Amino acid sequence: MSGGRIKDIANIQKLGHVEFRTTDLERARTFYVDLIGLHETARDENRIYLRCTEDKQHHTFVLRKADSGGVGGIGFRVASEDDLERMKARFEELGLPVRWVGNEILGQGRTLRVQDPLGFNIDYYAKIATVPWLVQQYHLHRGVSPTRIDHVNVLTPDAQAGYEWYTKELGFGCAEYTESEPPEPRIWASWLFRKATVHDIAVMTGAGPAAHHVGFSLPEPMGIIKACDMLAGAGYADSIERGPARHGISNALFVYVRDPDGNRFELYTGDYLTGDTSAEPIRWSLNNPVRQTFWGAPPPRRWFEESMAVETFDGSAMQPTKPPLLQPVPNYVLD
Repeated sequence: MSGGRIKDIANIQKLGHVEFRTTDLERARTFYVDLIGLHETARDENRIYLRCTEDKQHHTFVLRKADSGGVGGIGFRVASEDDLERMKARFEELGLPVRWVGNEILGQGRTLRVQDPLGFNIDYYAKIATVPWLVQQYHLHRGVSPTRIDHVNVLTPDAQAGYEWYTKELGFGCAEYTESEPPEPRIWASWLFRKATVHDIAVMTGAGPAAHHVGFSLPEPMGIIKACDMLAGAGYADSIERGPARHGISNALFVYVRDPDGNRFELYTGDYLTGDTSAEPIRWSLNNPVRQTFWGAPPPRRWFEESMAVETFDGSAMQPTKPPLLQPVPNYVLD
């Protein structure tokens, strides 16, 4: 027996990395490195390992050659190797698929992979190779120089269950949440954190399991405008899906972009510090449009209806999705 919930026996520190599948590894590298400004750390036959300017770890974003776009997996850092052993026992106690990942991931130490109750493949690891800090290596900065991978947003049919898994079992704090309308309100989405920002992961209502986007933090607001100019100048104007605008939730300035494989990411700046996982979260009503857009154009319907497929536990296929329990598109979204 593990002796308790994950939050009582292990210390999850922060989002570690996200892996995007790509049909053309070199095209994806050109897009993310030469245009957006991520930094290549290493590569092997099937993967390119990238990081942002503030990162001291080997990778926080991975591109992997595959036959379609989508998300290969999500990783979280934990405090110690002993945490992994206790987590493995707890996941097995809960009846979840779990296994140790071999050494196929460069720079990353022993990795515990679990398929969580929401259907996502989550990697937990304590050790990862250290690399040079690039914050003051200004001559190496390109594009809009993202500072860190900030968060991942996922879709699940039951976002209430997702909220309870992350807060009650894993010990995440909730900065903000969206609730459906009475008479039986349920959590429609939640913004959940371990590091001291608004979220490491957001769990949102939708057909799932699926991934919605990965968020990269930028150093200053004009970076959002510069990103749009650079994307348009490089012929990717149509890849700008939503924004620039400011969210009500998180207060962040943002733009959402689709990469050449259709994978979605967000460039994001101006959110706030949290840090206290016991603090009272901010509540939003589902059909309050300010939560999505404090100012700027409203989200297009496809922003809610289109997502990234995620892999099965053995990586041999993409997972089928189940329909959401609540309405997936708020009333204020127009056709």
